Amino acid sequence: MKQNTPPFFSDLPALGAHLRSELENKKAILLYAYNGTGKTRLSMAFKDIGKQGESRDTLYFNAFTEDLFHWNNDLEGDEDRRLLLNKESRFFQGLFELEMDNRIRPLLRRYADFDFRIDTQEPEWAVRFSRLVDGQTIDNIKVSRGEENIFIWCFFLVVVELAMDPEIEVYQWVKYLYIDDPISSLDEHNAITVGNHLAQVLGKADNLLKVVISSHHPLFFNVMHNELDARKSKKVSAHFLSRSKADGSYTLAYTGATPFFHHVAVLTELYKAEQSGELYTYHFNMLRAVLEKSASFHGFSNFSACIPNDDADDPDGVLHARLINILSHGNYSLFEPQPMLEENKAYFKDILEAFLRRYPFNPNLFPQVAEDETVGTP
Repeated sequence: MKQNTPPFFSDLPALGAHLRSELENKKAILLYAYNGTGKTRLSMAFKDIGKQGESRDTLYFNAFTEDLFHWNNDLEGDEDRRLLLNKESRFFQGLFELEMDNRIRPLLRRYADFDFRIDTQEPEWAVRFSRLVDGQTIDNIKVSRGEENIFIWCFFLVVVELAMDPEIEVYQWVKYLYIDDPISSLDEHNAITVGNHLAQVLGKADNLLKVVISSHHPLFFNVMHNELDARKSKKVSAHFLSRSKADGSYTLAYTGATPFFHHVAVLTELYKAEQSGELYTYHFNMLRAVLEKSASFHGFSNFSACIPNDDADDPDGVLHARLINILSHGNYSLFEPQPMLEENKAYFKDILEAFLRRYPFNPNLFPQVAEDETVGTP
């Protein structure tokens, strides 16, 4: 069968214009691209197309968004460390009338164990962070880079939710969202949690915003692919973005349902955690992601097809599928992971090892499973 030639674009403005055209009939576009391809520059080209004079139509999250926040570490006094806000940006329009701190705080508590306050009364707008340590509140702390990124991400999500509300005028200029690598420095569990939460926000029934999401992170891309149901929904498309080294042109290739093979690395981490007994609730999220990608690879529509049914107590795999469904959802803190119950550890071990026995992975990566198979051979 003759395959269609991937769309070709001479430069980023042409590609940005194509994405806008595609969004006339779509709700979301997912782009996977390696670092250095030009994802951030593409987000700015997309934004520039909708910028006419003082008006604009795109709210974006990328490296430029993070640059709207910068630290004053109080080098002289070494006490009043604060994260400064660029008050010239329209991104901060809602600070005065919308109680942004009270909107951000519930989101931040999903991910972090520190608190903050936003001060707009001084000539410089600043965020000051605090943390409870041994029952005592320590003020004006400098949070880690990852914690800072989480705070900025939560700030952005609040602005998105405000832009989705037709009764709030201050962000009604937003028609498009462009989100580029929101989890560039996060681990596997965080990638799943952030992706799941983002899909919940975008999936609200009253959301009229169109969105482009680009990432170099395979797991995050797959999470968004599954959460937005890109395989089935006609309102979502997914592409692999590449750039020619010869002439600098760009092509978009349809990713289809084929997953990336990042799941082998995830499986090894799950195997190590199971062998050590250091299992946490978020490991079910990671296991589900592996099962979903494996199901897609083998042409199944549901991850339950990749749950082996050789358990005498669960011959149809129904119990294990339900357990994964239930235990892979929840608002788990990134900084306070919850240990898995002993009973659930046993179920996790059964599901994982049955999966590894069913599919032929390199036995050197999973020696205990290979050893068990050898012992059980007559």
